[in-house]
Amino acid sequence: MSGRIFFTPEEGWVGDIIPFEEDGTFNLFFLHERRESPREGMSWRLVTTQDLLQYHDRGDALVHGSPQSLDFNAYTGSVVVDDDGVHHIFYTGQNPTNRGDDGLPLQLVMHAVSYDGMLHWVKLPEDAFGAPEAYESADWRDPFVFRDEQCKVWRMLLAARVRTGPSRRRGLTAQCVSKDLRHWEYAEPFWAPERFITHECPDVFQWGQWWYLVYSEFSDAFATRYRMSKDRLGPWMTPDSDTVDGRGFYAAKTAERDGRRFFFGWIPTRRGGSDDGAYEWAGSMSILESRQRQDGTLAFSIPREILGCFEYEGKELLPSAGLLLGRQDGFASRMLCDDIPATCRLTVNFTVHAERADAGLLIHASADGDSSHILRLEPKRGRMVIDRWPRLQTGDEQWQISGDVPYLLELERPCDLSTGQHELNIVMEDDIFVACLDDEVTVSCRMEHSWGNALGVFSNDGLTSFDAFVVHALAPASPAQENVALIAKAQDGLDAGKGVGEGVEVES
Repeated sequence: MSGRIFFTPEEGWVGDIIPFEEDGTFNLFFLHERRESPREGMSWRLVTTQDLLQYHDRGDALVHGSPQSLDFNAYTGSVVVDDDGVHHIFYTGQNPTNRGDDGLPLQLVMHAVSYDGMLHWVKLPEDAFGAPEAYESADWRDPFVFRDEQCKVWRMLLAARVRTGPSRRRGLTAQCVSKDLRHWEYAEPFWAPERFITHECPDVFQWGQWWYLVYSEFSDAFATRYRMSKDRLGPWMTPDSDTVDGRGFYAAKTAERDGRRFFFGWIPTRRGGSDDGAYEWAGSMSILESRQRQDGTLAFSIPREILGCFEYEGKELLPSAGLLLGRQDGFASRMLCDDIPATCRLTVNFTVHAERADAGLLIHASADGDSSHILRLEPKRGRMVIDRWPRLQTGDEQWQISGDVPYLLELERPCDLSTGQHELNIVMEDDIFVACLDDEVTVSCRMEHSWGNALGVFSNDGLTSFDAFVVHALAPASPAQENVALIAKAQDGLDAGKGVGEGVEVES
């Protein structure tokens, strides 16, 4: 059993997650990345949770095949249950030695069933099938199956590529249909935007009058995105902000419970445990909750179950009057403490004034705050970004510090920072950092390097009021559910009066 907030197996890492909710339990299958060299095959592992806090590791669920099998690597797919109560896994089978006419390893849709409530799985290799002639045979993966009640068929969506056209824009969401989950027919593409190399891990769900198509892409950015439609087959509309998170949260797929929709993704590790190291495939599990706005667009936040595992009261770092910080023509900062717990929650209430100054937090900072990770809020640009100073250094001279980029690329989140009051909720565990602004927008990452353990705030070219800054340590196990209830009650009140206030200037 693992009680970590961001689940990571004792051995290896969490790859793509395949969530399936049943009877109040989230069954979280995931690709178990062990980073072996040479690789010994990829299996599906399973953890279960009912409260998003305690994870029960059930071990390997769908075991990869032998070096001669079509599914030496068992990659991403989906789980459904039919009318007879039989569970079905559809997954991607790949073997590096099984190659197509282009010389690349084939990707095949494969099928397994369970007659005992997902305790054991029986593979049906005779059901395997690959891409049709018009598609590249090496990109035919991540089958997502859902029931189309209107047409009384099962639909399977796949991450695929056509053989012709500009190489970086051949990606599409392919489609097959079936009446019995055994025999599949190729159908017209489900969505073909001619924009991405491939859009992986498709996921479709209905919420009220809206349908949502979720996918992950690595063309414009490594990001999970979504589209909306009033019909299950499209056409698909692009919301103003179509990303779930930034570069630090990938391959998210969804599950619903009690009217709440959760996105299960992973926060990647970085090579060598360095902020400058390349992102690596797989990492630690992270869960975000979506909220449907009146216009159908989605907001994203940290689930209240996770916030509730921290002490409700916490330690206030500011005086009762708050802190008015800044100057009209420069930078001002204030260090608040020098000992951030490795696992904690930060709650920050702040007010954006008329000059709309940039402001934010200095994290894992040196004592004077000059070197730190930075969460920066930029009202004039309408964004929240993760940054650090110093950035990448290629030498000892000032001009050899990467100061010619506006922030750490791919860790930018568009957001509303209108004049008035706002709230940040931040959860940190070791090197993992997840921030949520106004229960609307999240940004996730790893903060590998530490210049110290100080924590501070800043305001640049104008005044910002920091009204409260509370550090919450982990709560004892027993009161955690009480904290969840308190936070849920507070959240209900926040949702009832959602909106940005006029802002009240406080004195330091």
